Amino acid sequence: MAILLGCDSVQLEFPTKHIFNAVTLGVNEGDRIGIVGRNGDGKSTLLSVLAGELEPDDGRVTHRRDVRVGLLGQKDALDDDATVRQAVVGDAPEYEWASSPRVRQVLDGLIADVPWEGRVGDLSGGQRRRVDLARLLIGTYDVLMLDEPTNHLDMRTINWLATHLKERWSNGAGALLVVTHDRWFLDEVCTSMWEVHDGCVDPFEGGYSAYILQRVERDRLAQVAEDRRRNMARKELAWLSRGAQARSTKPKFRVEAARALIADVPPVRNELELKRLAVARLGKQVIDVLDVTAGYTDARTGAFAPVVSDATWLIGAGDRFGLLGENGAGKSTMLSVIQGALAPVRGRVKIGQTVRFGVLSQQLDELAPHMDETIREVLSRYKRVYVVDGKETSPEKLLERLGFTTKQLWSRISDLSGGQRRRLSLLLTILDEPNVLILDEPGNDLDTDMLAIVEDLLDSWPGTLILVTHDRYLMERVTDHQYALIDGRLRHVPGGVDEYLRLVEDAGSKGQAAPKRETDTLASKRDDGLSNTERQRLRREVSSLERKMESRRAKVEELKAAMAAIEPTDYAGLIAQQQAVDAAAAELDGLETAWLEASERLDG
Repeated sequence: MAILLGCDSVQLEFPTKHIFNAVTLGVNEGDRIGIVGRNGDGKSTLLSVLAGELEPDDGRVTHRRDVRVGLLGQKDALDDDATVRQAVVGDAPEYEWASSPRVRQVLDGLIADVPWEGRVGDLSGGQRRRVDLARLLIGTYDVLMLDEPTNHLDMRTINWLATHLKERWSNGAGALLVVTHDRWFLDEVCTSMWEVHDGCVDPFEGGYSAYILQRVERDRLAQVAEDRRRNMARKELAWLSRGAQARSTKPKFRVEAARALIADVPPVRNELELKRLAVARLGKQVIDVLDVTAGYTDARTGAFAPVVSDATWLIGAGDRFGLLGENGAGKSTMLSVIQGALAPVRGRVKIGQTVRFGVLSQQLDELAPHMDETIREVLSRYKRVYVVDGKETSPEKLLERLGFTTKQLWSRISDLSGGQRRRLSLLLTILDEPNVLILDEPGNDLDTDMLAIVEDLLDSWPGTLILVTHDRYLMERVTDHQYALIDGRLRHVPGGVDEYLRLVEDAGSKGQAAPKRETDTLASKRDDGLSNTERQRLRREVSSLERKMESRRAKVEELKAAMAAIEPTDYAGLIAQQQAVDAAAAELDGLETAWLEASERLDG
């Protein structure tokens, strides 16, 4: 396996922070590396050093002769006055790029809906990101380095990008380095991981899930070593106090398989208990969206443009719903309707009298009035004691749980990073004690470790949750059911993200005119008629359905076990519990049917 580039004993220090200390790494042909670490630990800097754009203070970076490296930064260098065509293909004549199936595939996959002669400065953030990606991906590089490539992308485009990167090179060819907080993307694309921390870089085999398992084991072994050291110190102290001991024995530790690492970890949420608490706080009626059509009136023409049509959504106490949809599909409009902030032109919205909304917006508007205040000043306006997981705690302790130090309590809001502001805003939203929590992209600006902490906090929150995010892992982790907005219509997607992506793909392929740059080139097909892309999609769908079935089976067993705790004379409780069991069993049957159909299609 030939090495493409690497670094030897690299050291780098900024005026206020030591970044790398004698880091030695190598990137070989065929490597697909995901880079993770806390915000500010040097992930983006590592890419810049390896790409040759930043000189280290000591050590050296070497590239194999003629190796071509393509780097996607978090911020683009596109010319606002250039057209999209100029930004992507430059001055190359059309016959050069239009004759390449690979280039046409990238253009159709990323920017088919972007005006080809439109001005770059007039594009939205998501469109601009896709244009920059297209510019990079049409190139022929031996190594691609991508810094947060999924930022501003919707779930469908993220799925396309993952497929493209997996198929871009043949096995054992090319190399990919990607920095991202999207854990599904890391698992889907990467075969090894680098963890950047404390001035060093630790390698791990496998994708994100394998990395987490290895890190848990590494931390366990480190704790074992620390316990052994402390035990020896105590024995030494005892010997000094009372004389030599007879002898000591060394404990033996056995490394269990990956499953054993999590065998004693309880389910992430006690759904029955959270439902009970939510009903006590909310009552039975929460939010009923009934046959609603909503949209906006054009200020110039006065014409009404519907965004959501004939939507019905019954949201109950303790429900944890995810709202899926492409950029511009109407998710923000739907959230405004749910809150009563936007009146529908048809249908009605019934909001329960006990409902108290807590909203975390993408722009963090909630923090705007407090920018000149310190964190401690803001927290002083809240209660001193809250009950979380059945235990009393203070706002300061909850803030520590979200990664803040005691020293940072004196920081002004305006001096906080984007990730710190988002974590603080989430905490303040929860401290207001809402019973309906609406989160719009809560994972923005957060690293993978902090995302896990936020998920853990949300797991114990007893209320109704509505989540909008393009982070597939976060969506599947903290919500129990997903709804999707497709062509202005709201629909339940029992199969989750995989079903949503299939529906969007089907909607885009039925009855629509081919894009201007649509190619007639078909993916290679097997004897069963499935293209490579279709086969990979089916494999992902089967895998996702298997995970969901395992989760639902556990839920059915949990509901059955809970029935035994109900008094035999409580007929209403028994009937309600049996209905819950039946509903969960029906959902499991639906997943098993979907799994069987997908498996049959895959097996041909």
